Amino acid sequence: MVQATATRGGGVPSGAMTNSSTAVSPPHAHSGPTRGLSNRHIQLIAIGGAIGTGLFMGSGRTISLAGPAVVLVYMAIGFVLFFVMRAMGEILLSNLHYKTFADFAADLIGPWAGFFVGWSYWFCWIVTAIAELVAITGYVQFWWPSVPLWLPTVAVLVVVFLLNAVSVKSFGEMEFWFALIKIVAILALIVVGAVMAVTHFTSPDGNVAQVSNLWNDGGWFPHGAMGVVAGFQIAVFAFVGVELVGTTAAEARDPRTTLPRAINSVPLRILIFYVGSLLAILVVTPWRSINPEQSPFVAMFSLAGLGAAASVVNFVVLTSAMSSSNSGVYSTSRMLFGLSAEGSAPRLFKGLNRVGVPVRALFFTALVLLLTIPVLYAGASIIEAFTLITSVASMLFIFVWSMILVSYMCFRRKHPERHAASEYKMPGGLLMCVVVLLFFAFVVWTLTTEVETATALVALPVWLVLLGISWAFVRRSESHRQAFEWFKQEVAHPESAEHADS
Repeated sequence: MVQATATRGGGVPSGAMTNSSTAVSPPHAHSGPTRGLSNRHIQLIAIGGAIGTGLFMGSGRTISLAGPAVVLVYMAIGFVLFFVMRAMGEILLSNLHYKTFADFAADLIGPWAGFFVGWSYWFCWIVTAIAELVAITGYVQFWWPSVPLWLPTVAVLVVVFLLNAVSVKSFGEMEFWFALIKIVAILALIVVGAVMAVTHFTSPDGNVAQVSNLWNDGGWFPHGAMGVVAGFQIAVFAFVGVELVGTTAAEARDPRTTLPRAINSVPLRILIFYVGSLLAILVVTPWRSINPEQSPFVAMFSLAGLGAAASVVNFVVLTSAMSSSNSGVYSTSRMLFGLSAEGSAPRLFKGLNRVGVPVRALFFTALVLLLTIPVLYAGASIIEAFTLITSVASMLFIFVWSMILVSYMCFRRKHPERHAASEYKMPGGLLMCVVVLLFFAFVVWTLTTEVETATALVALPVWLVLLGISWAFVRRSESHRQAFEWFKQEVAHPESAEHADS
């Protein structure tokens, strides 16, 4: 979250305010995370964040629920999340001392908002990363069934920890290549689907690849409105991570150029990677013939005569899961670092190593993720519980996205001059904030239509109550008061941010 600027003589950071009686010392006197992410890193991180494992493995289930209308479901979610990204982008670029959305939530809404957003985002990625590590074990056992269950988890965590600890550039390189693998796989699927449609490929069961498959079996809405509603329940989790580019703001070399470029390309990425791949699948195979328990990517490549389709897609999904784990370790360590800097987490986690990486927060995150191992040995009932926890994570991501929009509304009210001077204004402004928030309310309602996801709605308030109790203690601590006072003073001078980050 908050990044300390370089100090002069070890005292108050340059650009920080002091009152008439006492100087406010920074919560830590070292530099913040280094700006080691180049434009190509930011662009591919944004792409990787917009392409989740759910697209590869969960799209078959979504298609079975919504039919061809699944395309509209993904387009709708992608459309509204673009405005969340634009709101986030305008605020981050209005003051380069904001390092993540938890920073500006704390400043614009109140310290409690930064606490709730930061810890909720940390929890979201911890849960998501554990789920991905469980999935990685399954993918590895596809090739090597005799491998001990604990080994893939430990191996992935060691690799991810070392690459993240060396430098932020190593994280960027890892995400670059992981995202590239996903891009190549999806583009290959689209090309194969187009060729099969043009040649009117006929499958062994007699299905002909043709554009009319989109509407000739019950139309676009074969299950009616409730089928579309059911599609939203699953599809929304596929977009988890699209906001990840916002956590790279502190470590982007040229955020004023790279962040707008990455955010503006989100709609095109949604159209190509989500809509394009789903259309290719639905054109080649009638939606009723798609097995909801199988990856439609495997089925497509198998139809095309690629005998190693299962292994190829297994490799792609494995790298996608590793990418998610890598992103989880990165984002949670940065959030923990920021929470510590604001006094909302133990001071232990605000330490940086010589290359500007919050290595203590990174190490703690890796230790927490070792909880994957007992889960692996706990049996199928725990996996079912994980479905519930993942639904809770989806709700928490919706909470985080909503808080970004609320922060934007507060930004417009508190800093109209910054908005007027902004070169990256959110399209639609306050009206679109209301529209998107209403959409999120609709998505929450869709979760009530199924027992499993409805249970997540009960679990979410429990998490928020726990945070509320924790906040009641944290807000009274002297360390939090001092740290947050310094934080407010540091972000109060956006004009000094340009100098500090140049």
